[in-house]
Amino acid sequence: MTRTLELPDGASVEYLTPLADGVPCVLRGTIPPGGVVPLHSHEDTETFLLTGGEIEGFGAGGWITFRAGDVHHVPGHSKHAWRNRTDTPAVMFLVTTATIGRFFQEVSGVSPDEFLAISDRYGYWNATPAENARIGITVPAPARP
Repeated sequence: MTRTLELPDGASVEYLTPLADGVPCVLRGTIPPGGVVPLHSHEDTETFLLTGGEIEGFGAGGWITFRAGDVHHVPGHSKHAWRNRTDTPAVMFLVTTATIGRFFQEVSGVSPDEFLAISDRYGYWNATPAENARIGITVPAPARP
């Protein structure tokens, strides 16, 4: 099952395994040069293996730089973000749940407002533009109802 989706933040994910409840979902994610994944959290765990490029990940310990071969595990409910401050794409394998896999399908190609509505339905938390700015990420402020 190979299918690539473009996400609202400029990142993309390619499905490497079928979506099935109870088994890991494996994706290949790409964050383009200058790209960010804003601060967020969800109950699902994620484990990342960087295969190319360099990326900074934000978590409880602040910003950490990851390079090819580095593995990073994000426990459920942990606030985390990514930023690529290089001129090459950051490519990583992501092992997570089918729930996150389905979420990515739903948010592919949607507006920022639709993204927030879908996130809310999944019970995911997204930082405000001000909260992102405090950790060094600039994102536009979507209009919330």
